[in-house]
Amino acid sequence: MNAPTQSPADTLRSALAGLLDGLPPTQAARAVDRLIANYRGTTPTDAPILRDRADVAAYAAYRMPATFEAVRAALAELAGAADWTPAGHLDIGGGTGAAVWAAHDVWPGERPTTVLDWSEPALALGRELASRDAELATSVSWERARIGTGTPSAADLVTISYVLKELTEADRATVVDAAAEAATGAVVVIEPGTPDGYARIIEARDRLIGAGFHIAAPCPHGAACPIVPGTDWCHFSARVARSSLHRQVKGGSLAYEDEKFAYVAASRFRPDPAAARIVRRPQIRKGQVLLDLCEAEGGLARVTVTKKHGARYREARDANWGDPWNPPA
Repeated sequence: MNAPTQSPADTLRSALAGLLDGLPPTQAARAVDRLIANYRGTTPTDAPILRDRADVAAYAAYRMPATFEAVRAALAELAGAADWTPAGHLDIGGGTGAAVWAAHDVWPGERPTTVLDWSEPALALGRELASRDAELATSVSWERARIGTGTPSAADLVTISYVLKELTEADRATVVDAAAEAATGAVVVIEPGTPDGYARIIEARDRLIGAGFHIAAPCPHGAACPIVPGTDWCHFSARVARSSLHRQVKGGSLAYEDEKFAYVAASRFRPDPAAARIVRRPQIRKGQVLLDLCEAEGGLARVTVTKKHGARYREARDANWGDPWNPPA
C-alpha cells in the first residue's frame, strides 16, 4: 500500500521547520525583531529588506507560513469564482515563493512558474525550499529583478503578495500596470489587513478595473467600494499554526494565530463572483446569527438569520468571516 502523498502545505511546513537548525532561538528571534522593524518602516524600492541567508531563513521561518495561508485563501476564492486553472504563474516580488506554494496547493499539478525578486538570498532559499517538491523543483524559475522596472513575461496567473508596501507610490502603480499587462487570465494582489494595506488594495483594484479586468473576489461587484474612507477597511483572516519561533517572538502561548490580510482577485474573463460576501466575523447570539455583508448591488447590509429559517440558520452558524453568502432561493 502506497503512503499518502504529502500536501504542498505539509511539505512547506516540514521544509521551514528545518531552516533554523543550528541557529540559537534567541538569535533567530533577534533577527526577526530587527526585520519586522525594517518591514514596518519606510523602505525605498531599491533597498532589499532581506540581505543574507540568516535574514532570509529567520524571516521565512517566521513570516512565510502566514503569507502562504493568506495567499492560499485569496487564490481559493478566485478558484471558487471561476472554473479555471492557470496554465502558468508569475509571482512578482515573490521572495522565497510563498505564493508559488499557495497556487500549487489550490491548483495541484505542474505549471511553468517564474518568481521575480531583487533579493538573491531570498531567491536562493526559495529554490532550496522548492526542491522539496518534485513538481515545483522542475517547473519554477527564480529570477533576480528590480521590482518596478521592465515588463515581465506573460503568464496566465500573476500574483503580487505583500509587496506594494515596500514600493514608492509611483512604483506601486507601475507594478500593478505591469501585472495587468502580463496576465492573460487573472491578477491577485494581497496586502496586510491594515487600513494602509486596504488602501493599497483599493488602488490596485481601481487600476485593474481600468485595465479591463473583472472583479472575481472578494467583492461581489465591480463598483466602487461602499466603505467610507477613514471609517473602516475591508480585510479578512487566515489561521496560521504557530511555530516555537512565533511563540518566542510574540510571547504567546497559543498554538495558532490569525493573519489579517486584504486582497483583490481580478480576471480578464467574466467570473462568477459571490452574490454577497461576509465582511465581518459573524455574531452568533441566542437563536440568531448576524451577518455583515457586501452585496452584489454594491452596498453593505446586515442580515439576521434566525432559527425559523431552518437550514439557512444552520448554514449561518457554520459561516466564517470572508465566506460567500448566497441569498435565499
